[in-house]
Amino acid sequence: MQPHGCHLLVIFLLHCAAALFMTGVIWFVQIVHYPLFEFVGGRFSDYAREHTRRTTPVVAPVMILELLSGLWLAWSASDTMVLGLRINAGLLLVTWLSTLILQVPLHHRLKESDGASEVPRLVAGNWVRTVCWSVRAILLLWLLSTPVA
Repeated sequence: MQPHGCHLLVIFLLHCAAALFMTGVIWFVQIVHYPLFEFVGGRFSDYAREHTRRTTPVVAPVMILELLSGLWLAWSASDTMVLGLRINAGLLLVTWLSTLILQVPLHHRLKESDGASEVPRLVAGNWVRTVCWSVRAILLLWLLSTPVA
């Protein structure tokens, strides 16, 4: 994949790096981190609060870079790549909607006195993001390997 213009290539590579980073993060969160919430015990609300405090600075800048670059690429790409990058942008928007509508409210409830009962919903709802990031990673790797005419 060689987007037309050097700036497009740089933005595309940054977007791919952000998406692949987040794909790794989301799988770790899905398989390891979120399920471990159930084992925290008595100081659950403190743990949930600390989780948010530590996680946000790691993922928020990458997610914002990914969102802005993904949307920009979807409308700036060459004709040969536009469909793939628009599918990518659509899945990216689903990820953000899931984050804002499902995950953020659940994290707020986790911070309440005993939000441990929300953990199964957190894990189940997070599959939307896990699948979207995974499909996007495959799509972006395919686009990266596809020569542009």
